[in-house]
Amino acid sequence: MIALLSILALGFFLGMRHATDPDHVIAVATIVTRQRSLGRAAIIGAFWGLGHTITIFVVGAGIILFNVVIPARVGLSMELSVGIMLIILGIANIAGFLRSVPEVTEAESADALHSRTHSHGDYVHTHHHGHGTAAHSHAVDHTPVAFMDKRLGRSSAYQHLRPLIVGLVHGLAGSAAVALLVLTTIRNPHWAVAYLLIFGVGTIAGMMVITMSLASTLKFVGRSQAVASKLAMASGVLSLAFGFFVVYEMGFASGLFTSHPLWTPK
Repeated sequence: MIALLSILALGFFLGMRHATDPDHVIAVATIVTRQRSLGRAAIIGAFWGLGHTITIFVVGAGIILFNVVIPARVGLSMELSVGIMLIILGIANIAGFLRSVPEVTEAESADALHSRTHSHGDYVHTHHHGHGTAAHSHAVDHTPVAFMDKRLGRSSAYQHLRPLIVGLVHGLAGSAAVALLVLTTIRNPHWAVAYLLIFGVGTIAGMMVITMSLASTLKFVGRSQAVASKLAMASGVLSLAFGFFVVYEMGFASGLFTSHPLWTPK
């Protein structure tokens, strides 16, 4: 019993370590760069971890309890989805940065301009603001969150759904490897499933620590809105580059887009 409890405790800490995988940190960083509140950053981490745990538990339980075998092409597709998600997140951050760049016209330059920071939902940015006829460099409905604002009104639920969905997708990559590792360590299927849950709780805790650390760092170095915008842009570029790398690895190096796919759960 003591040995089993030790294994379960190890699962919690392995879950925390799992949260620090590069693709996980990069993905959540693209979302946290918009936050200044440690509480909201922790919520983002918790929802990401929850989504990740749901997928790990569903896929892992299927493998453990029902001996589900995942074909190589399906496994590679699960890994590929992470790369696609990273590309989407990267494009979203880069597009948000580009939208925040002021578009100063000749008419605006004739007015008295000053820098103004404001927000539309969770989209915070700085642009030149004047008191002339063409003072505002963009319309409110042209922000990255405007579409969701129109659909969901004043509800902030979608801010929680985004990290949840990202976590669900990320759970696809690695879920088979975690389940197979558990089977080689814990023979009892019920305890093995319990291990998956504890592993998931550890992942949630680990990601909350990561998001709060990122938010506190951004709060310290990002007092200038220009610095914060550049950090968001940097996270977007990094996410985009890593996403293309994952797509190449899964699609070509591992053969998903060829007739001979080769997949090793990891």
